[in-house]
Amino acid sequence: MKRNYFFIVSLFILFFSIVGFSDNLFTDIHQKSNSDPKFIIHGLFCFAWMIFLVIQTYLARKGNFKSHRKLGITGFLAAAGVIITSFYIFLVVFKGWNQMPDYVKANRIFMTLFAILIWLAYNKRNDAVKHKHYVFMGTFFILEPILSRCSDYFSMLPISFVLIVWNMFFLSLFAYNWVVSRKFHPITYIGYIVFYLVWFFAIITSEY
Repeated sequence: MKRNYFFIVSLFILFFSIVGFSDNLFTDIHQKSNSDPKFIIHGLFCFAWMIFLVIQTYLARKGNFKSHRKLGITGFLAAAGVIITSFYIFLVVFKGWNQMPDYVKANRIFMTLFAILIWLAYNKRNDAVKHKHYVFMGTFFILEPILSRCSDYFSMLPISFVLIVWNMFFLSLFAYNWVVSRKFHPITYIGYIVFYLVWFFAIITSEY
């Protein structure tokens, strides 16, 4: 599990990304968003980030840390593109905080947290444990658009697909921590607590 966990999780994230946006990619390529530059550029950066995770975790799994470090700056540039294009879309599509539904408010906060965690991951790139925890916790935070797009394909489930799968990503990190070190890493449990605090804040501010 120590060797394979992050690679497998990155593959799942990429898989859900492809499934969730399969209409844009394959089945409905003439839809309006596919001709909107802001969504095209944002989508390219997001897919670049997800693909980068797979490549980097594969290299780490194989012990090729030299190539992993060389490609690192490319990944952080992709993450920066995700952050910049996301906030641009928040700015031009949603006119003010009070006009945002709760999930958009949550996503705006999660994107801010993603930016902070990726910055921390860059600063802790020589600390492998903290580095990968920051990267994946930040990535877990921004999965809602992907999982929501996937939910139509799993509508037969008796409970929310998004609720199940999103929590499973976090819980899998707890399982990884326990198997590897018999304790939970602070980034794991603090991140999970923050996840629910953000949703609580987003929901209560949308009710009043």
